[in-house]
Amino acid sequence: MIRLDRVSKRYPGGHEALTELSLEIPRGSFTFITGHSGAGKSTLLKLIALLERPTRGQVLVDGCNIARLPRRRIPAHRRRIGMIFQDHRLLHDRTVFDNVALPLVIAGADPREIPRRVRAALDRVGLLGQERARPITLSSGEQQRVGIARAVVNRPDLLLADEPTGNLDPDLSREIMHLFERFHARGTTILIATHDLALVRELRHPVIRLQHGRLVERDAA
Repeated sequence: MIRLDRVSKRYPGGHEALTELSLEIPRGSFTFITGHSGAGKSTLLKLIALLERPTRGQVLVDGCNIARLPRRRIPAHRRRIGMIFQDHRLLHDRTVFDNVALPLVIAGADPREIPRRVRAALDRVGLLGQERARPITLSSGEQQRVGIARAVVNRPDLLLADEPTGNLDPDLSREIMHLFERFHARGTTILIATHDLALVRELRHPVIRLQHGRLVERDAA
């Protein structure tokens, strides 16, 4: 599903976040990306989501070199992807329902379908009944679940998660990872950047380890 061919990413000022990175991530897989802070984990996810473009090399998703996609085709590419962030990135002046509905509204979904799909997404993350709550009133773990519901409401082929358990205690982290495993069981491809090595070892999914922007280990679990 995803292939990187000798991808490098250099930022203004000369910092090279990724260097000659080549790897493949099969459709339907559940893969962790690990590495020290600054290893290039977040940059890799941003390139796949087309939040950034590589300096050199090819990023292919289903055979399409997305690094060359024209700007007008970027929204269609992103609609195939659910993106989850460590800091949730919720709109605190809107309800939980409105936060989760936002991708559907942007995609032009049938307004009659939106309530059903939002409630289904909230049910899958255990927050049905919280539609009218404001995110600020929820715990950190609940806010992360809202972020996950927002990411899956469009039924994406691919879920990208950047340190999704970084602010959570071990028990909540495990619950969030088990949520991802349930989505994976339905056929969604999962790619998670994390520094939680204990949880990575416990769950025993394939691991890509980066160091200073380079691939140093690929563990097929």
